Amino acid sequence: MIYRELGTTGLKVSQLGFGAMRLPMTGEGDKRRVDDELAVPMIHRAFEAGVNYIDTAVMYCAHDSQRTVGVALKGWRDKVIVSTKNHYYGEDEKEWWQNLEDSLRLLGVERIDIYNLHGINAKKLQDAAEPRVLGWARKAQEQGCFTHLCCSFHDSNEALRKVIDSGHFASITLQYNLLDRKLEDGMAYAYEKGIGVAVMGPVGGGRLGTPNEVFQRVLPGVKRVPDLALRFVLSNRNVSTALSGMTTMQHVEENLATCRDEAALSEDDLAAINQHLERLGKMAELYCTGCDYCLPCPSEVAIPRIFGIYNQGRVYGLWGHARSQYARLQKVAPRDGQPADECNDCGE
Repeated sequence: MIYRELGTTGLKVSQLGFGAMRLPMTGEGDKRRVDDELAVPMIHRAFEAGVNYIDTAVMYCAHDSQRTVGVALKGWRDKVIVSTKNHYYGEDEKEWWQNLEDSLRLLGVERIDIYNLHGINAKKLQDAAEPRVLGWARKAQEQGCFTHLCCSFHDSNEALRKVIDSGHFASITLQYNLLDRKLEDGMAYAYEKGIGVAVMGPVGGGRLGTPNEVFQRVLPGVKRVPDLALRFVLSNRNVSTALSGMTTMQHVEENLATCRDEAALSEDDLAAINQHLERLGKMAELYCTGCDYCLPCPSEVAIPRIFGIYNQGRVYGLWGHARSQYARLQKVAPRDGQPADECNDCGE
């Protein structure tokens, strides 16, 4: 396993991290919980192969991920860097502390290594974190509840720079993959400022985890799309670790096979990938550029969104994900607009 510096924390983290968001589940409805008989051996296999970073959160896996990670940590605590997240930004300090205390109890640790404000953005930083939440976090840090204050992030490059410049966080967990490269500028800025970058969704939230002819042809030496996706992320020097959400032992073994060596792609490989993505982007614009000139639709059909979903299948070969996204649109209509069968050929 290759290890990288996590910013200026002094920690060396495995280039493959274990994202504990997609652990195997059992049960239905309110009785859903993580299947420890499947999940714990997966986590142990990763640890045995040198993975030393595991990331979880209060809400992951129907609020059961932290408990399972705690079970898996027994006997491994001194070898593993533990990361979890607190999503509370409200005004009740007791609720924030309750999340932290629950995390310590469920994980079975006296101190958390990486403690994240979950899903921060520019607005939350300004309206909630700086006025009150960061004060609670600093108090907890002084009491020895965790070592490094960090955050997870979902927003724009501009917002990412504001979060970095705030100086509050030692590392940032953010989304980056072949299909979502919008934060590359902010990632480079984080690296420049000595802030670690942990990447969530390196395999596109599972979208790049299945056979896909569109991406299988990009590099002759890389046959599996998840292999290509992981190598692409780890080729970015600004990335400290790639947190892959793993659901089966096969996922674990395949990711370990990819990451046991340097995993980075050559400059020629990256140039070939960039050219391929540019071609795909131009193809997508043949069908819909997202200009929104087709709106408003008299029948409230979500026209640009539907074409965007369709492009995932037609252009990028992600038919399974596209169908699930369209099914979700149908389920929540009319909140996000109507599905295509509401069109009445009005001619507008």
